[in-house]
Amino acid sequence: MKLLIIGGTRFLGRHLVDSALTRGHEVTLFNRGKSNPDLFPQVKTIHGDREKDLDQLTGHRWDAVIDTCGYIPRIVRLSAEALKDSHSYVFISSISVYADFSKIGIDENDAVGVLREETEEVTGESYGPLKALCERAVQDVFGARGVVVRPGLIVGPHDPTDRFTYWPVRVSRGGDVLVPDRPDVLTQIIDVRDLSDFIIKLVEDKVSGVFNVTGPDYPLSFGKLLETCKQVSKSDSNFKWASREFLSQHNVAPWSDLPAWLPDTGEDAGFAQVNIAKAIAAGLTFRPLAETVRDTLDWAANRPPEHEWRAGLKPEREQELLKLM
Repeated sequence: MKLLIIGGTRFLGRHLVDSALTRGHEVTLFNRGKSNPDLFPQVKTIHGDREKDLDQLTGHRWDAVIDTCGYIPRIVRLSAEALKDSHSYVFISSISVYADFSKIGIDENDAVGVLREETEEVTGESYGPLKALCERAVQDVFGARGVVVRPGLIVGPHDPTDRFTYWPVRVSRGGDVLVPDRPDVLTQIIDVRDLSDFIIKLVEDKVSGVFNVTGPDYPLSFGKLLETCKQVSKSDSNFKWASREFLSQHNVAPWSDLPAWLPDTGEDAGFAQVNIAKAIAAGLTFRPLAETVRDTLDWAANRPPEHEWRAGLKPEREQELLKLM
């Protein structure tokens, strides 16, 4: 199949290229050439801005378009219109589109968020509703040929956010480790390679519709996640479970200071219990958690020593908090 990937050289995009090439597909990239421009010298690349240079794509027809980096509905609609002669359009959205995370078992039929006022500024508040409008733009143009993928927290090698990488690396260093809430609190993650393989499978199977894509296919507790990190790294870590009250009292923020965790109460009660049955029925599979942890550690070990972490507690801050427990 002939595939056009919008983006294709950062986190999910680069793994999509790997998945597609491994399965024998012909890939073309469309991006600005600013991130990792030499990553795939063997792949045809068209450089351009998706808002201004879509004329470079006219005259081409792809079996599928995979849009990895659409955030503004107006611009996504421009892309969809320019590529409407392609057989299908896969839009990578987010489970953040949902309006109410207090529900346990959110599925693809649940309501999505709505912007309070018209904007193209992507913020924590507008991100989800903007993604929902991007989905609608694709569906308006492509109808049943449109595919919407709503991933949860994407993890694994080359993750620029550090929202999962923090834990394998921190646990591997050993000693007392400040960890959130309690061992049985749940989290959901999806290995970027499993996500990529699933997206390519959807294209191959000519499947349409909307899919929540996170995992694994069993309830994953924070205790299980951390113990796996400890076993893989063979560290001597000692987990110090900090209560929600303690963390709140000391201004430790869920998701950013302690990544991959949100309290499972109130408005976030269902955040880590999203229903993925539809995706599993369509062929979503999962590699072992230990493999994800191991490969993430191996990749992180080769990053520059001066890497500036984008999530997680700084060591000195963690030590201050541990002394207060």
